[in-house]
Amino acid sequence: MSEVLLHQDRNALPDETFRQLLRNWLATHYPEEYRQDHRRPFRRLRGSDHRRWVGLLHDAGWRAPAWPREAGGMGLSFRKQVIYQQEMERVGAARMIDNGETQLGPTLIHCGTETQKREYLPKILRGEQVWAQGYSEPNAGSDLASLRTRAEREGDHFIVNGQKIWTTHAQECTHIFTLVRTGAPGQYAKKQQGISFLLIDLKSPGITVRPIHTIAGEDELCEVFFDHVSVPVANIIGEIDRGWDVAKALLGHERVWLGSTAMAAQALRLAQRLVLETGQQNDAGVMDRFAQLTTDLHDYRLLYKEICDQIAETESQPGAEVSMLKVYISELQQRITEFSAEVAGEFGAVVGDVTIGETVADLHWQLMMARPVTIFAGCNEVQRDILAKAVLRLPETTN
Repeated sequence: MSEVLLHQDRNALPDETFRQLLRNWLATHYPEEYRQDHRRPFRRLRGSDHRRWVGLLHDAGWRAPAWPREAGGMGLSFRKQVIYQQEMERVGAARMIDNGETQLGPTLIHCGTETQKREYLPKILRGEQVWAQGYSEPNAGSDLASLRTRAEREGDHFIVNGQKIWTTHAQECTHIFTLVRTGAPGQYAKKQQGISFLLIDLKSPGITVRPIHTIAGEDELCEVFFDHVSVPVANIIGEIDRGWDVAKALLGHERVWLGSTAMAAQALRLAQRLVLETGQQNDAGVMDRFAQLTTDLHDYRLLYKEICDQIAETESQPGAEVSMLKVYISELQQRITEFSAEVAGEFGAVVGDVTIGETVADLHWQLMMARPVTIFAGCNEVQRDILAKAVLRLPETTN
């Protein structure tokens, strides 16, 4: 990559020029072994693979498309961010849980001090720091404000005690950003008050990370225990006791990318292959279900495009209506993987790769990986509540 291309303002390029530039670079540089395919449509990059790909993106100037250029990002408009996402999906790029780029970075840019920005942003961009999200706790998942992990101030440090759970890939992360309770018991009327947003080095003494194996056999979830962990007060983002405002201030466009059609489309392509390989293309019941899934995905693509176009035209933050994306696509993914397992007959329950005709796939893994998608990133029941209140303006009911 020439120095001119590396430092140019990609946002200033015509859309199609930008698309072709990225497409050409990905064709040359995206590692073949990281691509998603029908066998592993939900593939995620982890550990050294994650760091390698982040390094390649950073060195070539393709890192952090939504960050402003003065913060080290690409400063892309939303329309070009959509193109960026489309080209990543076109090449079959595996998903990354990159909380440093998508969550902490924008939070620091808007709420952090200049010292904090200088300290953390370059390391996030280079992949030197990999961040876990420390929000959920036992009994404080969907009702996050019920969290009980405490940080007691002692001089210029906090002493943190408590537990976080569902901290994705925490065993491979270097740091964790957390919500902790710093307000005194009874100090505030609302439970959202008295919470602070705190950055913690996972190498700190007193931290234990324990992986949790999922029903898909993956160890991507973790629980993190804090036992008298000392953290500098300087690691607070925003004001002490006002961390709830920091956490909710910048939702950004990540909710839109979660609604991408890529994984559902890969799963549906596998379903089509299975129908043909098992000779069920003449079964009216099977084909009715396949046609329904196909039209549902087609309709969803139109909805997704409509919402993306609206955001691009107004250059605004997405509203509550994006909850529709999460609900629709997650439930569609589940229905597609269920269909594939049923079409495969006795092979649908086999753990590991199975060969059906010329198709090799792990149907059980895909089925199990699709189960939690209606829970993570805000469970669908909560998303429906958001839609009822903020979009449909339905009145709250009491029993």
